[in-house]
Amino acid sequence: AEARETSGAVLVDVREADEYASGHIKDAVNVPLSDIERISSVVVDRTVPLFLYCASGARSARAEKALKQMGYTNIRNIGIRGYTGPIE
Repeated sequence: AEARETSGAVLVDVREADEYASGHIKDAVNVPLSDIERISSVVVDRTVPLFLYCASGARSARAEKALKQMGYTNIRNIGIRGYTGPIE
């Protein structure tokens, strides 16, 4: 819910494409950890709030580190276990 309440926030699913296809949070964009550099073509402004998630939180934690090294400054790792909202 917090991602929806944050103006301009981007929800990023860092799981692989097949996992994303099997069900993801509504409006999330898929940028797999294995291809995290691609985020720069999705989110150009490095101050945009990014909310990351994966199945357990481990990959999103690694993605968070990588994004910080790339200069992104506003990152939250939200995990997905407790998520109860819409899935598509």
